Order: sequence, then structure tokens, then C-alpha cells
Amino acid sequence: MYAWIWRRLPFGLPGKLIGSLMLATATVALLWYVVFPWAEPLLPFDDVQVEQPAGEPGGGPAGGDPDLPGDDDAPAGDEHDLPYDTDRNNTPPPTPDR
Repeated sequence: MYAWIWRRLPFGLPGKLIGSLMLATATVALLWYVVFPWAEPLLPFDDVQVEQPAGEPGGGPAGGDPDLPGDDDAPAGDEHDLPYDTDRNNTPPPTPDR
């Protein structure tokens, strides 16, 4: 198929190179502006459903499920231990001297 297209493009090698670039650009533009916007509503990328096993939202260590491990002494809203301080800017570690 590509050999057939290459043979049909006019104006020698420069014309064939420019013509093939124009065909590739037109194909990408057709896909980007016509095909992909048409197909986007049909694809399941926005169908995200997150539920707990009981079917209720919430749960987990912050929700008070006694079967799941969690830190009972953690203040409200502190579900994760971060390796840095979020209340102030941290300086980068010192670089070794050369």
C-alpha cells in the first residue's frame, strides 16, 4: 500500500517527500480533530467508580473500620505519613564537597 502511494506521488523525490509529509499531517489532523473527539464519549476513561466492599463511601482507617489496620493516635486528616514537612519549605540536602 505504501509503495502504491509512493509511486503515485508526483514531482520526483522532493515532491514525494513533501507529499508524504502532507499526507501524514493530514492523517494525524483527521484523527486528532475528527475521529478522537467522536470516539471519546464511547471510551470508558471517565467511568470511575470507587466503593468500599460494603457499598458505602468512606471506610478505611480514617472511616473507623475496626478490621483494617490504622494509626488510632493520628490527628484528623493525617491518613499518611509523609517523609517531609508540609507546613514549611524544606531545604535540599547538602551536596558533598569535591
